[in-house]
Amino acid sequence: MTFRRSSLRPGVAVLALLTALGGASAVKADAPPAALIARSSPAGNYLAARLALAERDTGAAAAYYRALVRVFPRNGEILERAFLTLLADGSIDEAVELAQRIVRIDPEHSLARLVLGVKAIKAKQYVTARSNLRRAGDGAIAELNSTLLSAWAQFGSGNARQAVAAIDELQGPEWYLGFKSLHAGLILDAAGIRKEAGQRLEQALKVDLRSLRVVDAYARWASRSGNKKLAIDTYEAYDKVAPDDPLVERSMALLDAGKTLPPLIDTPQAGAAEVMYGLGAALGRQGGEDLAMVYLQLGRWLDPSHPLIEVTLADLFESLNKHDEAIALFRAVPADSPLKLNADIQLGINLNAAGKKDEAEKTLEEALARNPKDLRAMMAFGDVLRANEQFDKSIDIYSKAIDRIGTPTGQNWMLFYFRGIGYERTKQWAKSEADLKKALELRPDQPHVLNYLGYSWIDQGVNLDEGMEMIRKAVTLRPDDGYFIDSLGWAYYRIGKYDDAVRELERAVELKPNEAVINDHLGDAYWKVGRHLEARFKWNHARDLNPEPADLAKIERKIAVGLDEAQTTEAAQNNTSAAKPAVPAEATKPGGGG
Repeated sequence: MTFRRSSLRPGVAVLALLTALGGASAVKADAPPAALIARSSPAGNYLAARLALAERDTGAAAAYYRALVRVFPRNGEILERAFLTLLADGSIDEAVELAQRIVRIDPEHSLARLVLGVKAIKAKQYVTARSNLRRAGDGAIAELNSTLLSAWAQFGSGNARQAVAAIDELQGPEWYLGFKSLHAGLILDAAGIRKEAGQRLEQALKVDLRSLRVVDAYARWASRSGNKKLAIDTYEAYDKVAPDDPLVERSMALLDAGKTLPPLIDTPQAGAAEVMYGLGAALGRQGGEDLAMVYLQLGRWLDPSHPLIEVTLADLFESLNKHDEAIALFRAVPADSPLKLNADIQLGINLNAAGKKDEAEKTLEEALARNPKDLRAMMAFGDVLRANEQFDKSIDIYSKAIDRIGTPTGQNWMLFYFRGIGYERTKQWAKSEADLKKALELRPDQPHVLNYLGYSWIDQGVNLDEGMEMIRKAVTLRPDDGYFIDSLGWAYYRIGKYDDAVRELERAVELKPNEAVINDHLGDAYWKVGRHLEARFKWNHARDLNPEPADLAKIERKIAVGLDEAQTTEAAQNNTSAAKPAVPAEATKPGGGG
């Protein structure tokens, strides 16, 4: 295989590779053995690297690209792909070395210049940092990023006022204001220019009352300015919109103990890391996970002690279904961190998502034992038990949480909904119905509850009109949810309206073509309207989609003898009704399928 030596086009190439990093569902693979990479041809390693990227396995992709760089040390395309992959994987020291090579080929490569600027800030080479950051690219995000980083480098050179002036000169969209006010205030505060720092931080607070970092910076400034009451009032106002934040609780405890809070940022390196954190967190919330990952990895490299970068990066990995990476980061949160409980809760959730069910339950059980009154820990433990079909145990945990809250509010509807699921699955219908009704009382028109209660009534042959209306309303609220449409179609099936059932179930299959239960349901509906060949086709498809073992046996029986005889045999064996709706992972429905 021959690789061309290319000049780099950072805009196109960066976009292409970051799209590859962010464009596919994640499948975590083990890192490839070094011996395997060494034995493979360059073409084989190149294809393996591309496949690893498509599966978002940046660790494996980085290993393959390292090998390719050794073979093609001057190939622009290989260098750039390796560079970007190493950034996303958090191998920043290696990425810096490649950035130095890249700018020799393409001096205007924006991301390479950004990385070299960040590296220079970390090394306290502030003039070099500003030289690189001036060439760190165009575009709203790049310009804001390079300006704020340059300002912190200017601060590092002892020129705080020049740093703030450079921030003030930056023109851009309205959303710049919060970032500009925050970092101008942080720089002034770190330089001891206290009065002006307070004015800038107050301006940032007015822009975004819900930003924890802005709230924390302003309250800390107030604490050191002799205004303890203002500091407490600032934290208390935030607590009303985002209750029980552990970092706020720790700061409040220090204030109550008569302590003065240190500034949020006190070094250029911490300031630069704050820039990368702020932009990375914002990009992650807005769907820019690819660039967010790079920014957060750079921020973590700059300031490993930053209290939020690690958990924000872990949350990002979790959202991308990169559970092993999230697990490693959540485990790394120190035992004395105020975020330790949050990290343990998310650790348990990710362990369960990664298939490590016993370890997940043990982790959450231990977290709850250390924090027996914490509702978040109770909820997470109950959810994992419920997901693993330990319904009796989940009922006990949800009941403890309900007892703990006293008078429930609209925010507590899920406790009753999930306990109601547990009661229904353990054949305690009266209790289930009461909980589901309570959940609807707390959160009227909640589609999951409408769907569950409505279908349960239809399945039992009671409250048919009301139940059908509930399911229709759920579908109206979630018109593109294949699971809800499956419930509607299967409800029509249960009351004998088979043509209506076919219509809705065909819609559900279009939305969820790889859901075994929905294909099974459509097969049953086809059989009832005389479309036997299509019914067997759908059952065969359902069989090949890895249904639950009990469902698989029923599907195979229908394929062999048809629906009528299969139902007669099943009724004779256990005198029970047939299949129930498909189950979305995030909100279990009645029956569980099949």
